[in-house]
Amino acid sequence: MSEALTDADIKKIAKLSRLSLPDSQVGPVRTQLSSILGHIAKLQAVPVEGVEPMAHPLRIVNRLDNDEPKAAMPVEDLLRNAPAVEDRYLAVPKVLGDGGGA
Repeated sequence: MSEALTDADIKKIAKLSRLSLPDSQVGPVRTQLSSILGHIAKLQAVPVEGVEPMAHPLRIVNRLDNDEPKAAMPVEDLLRNAPAVEDRYLAVPKVLGDGGGA
């Protein structure tokens, strides 16, 4: 960053961000924000010509198995692992009001 931040800059940024910043904190915030902006300036100086953009830092490949029908879990096993059961059904909390609207 070529220009140093002033107290007025910090107060304006706080106001635009709708943050309440006491005068006693203006100096420390100015120091921290200047450090952050300095780091960003260093990152902007990194040469990236010819570097292909990445969606993720790791090479991840989705494994898509064939969609083949398999035997269902026995109902007794499912109900035994359920947190709440009513008769032979899973009990779930009510998510809609009495009117039925979402």
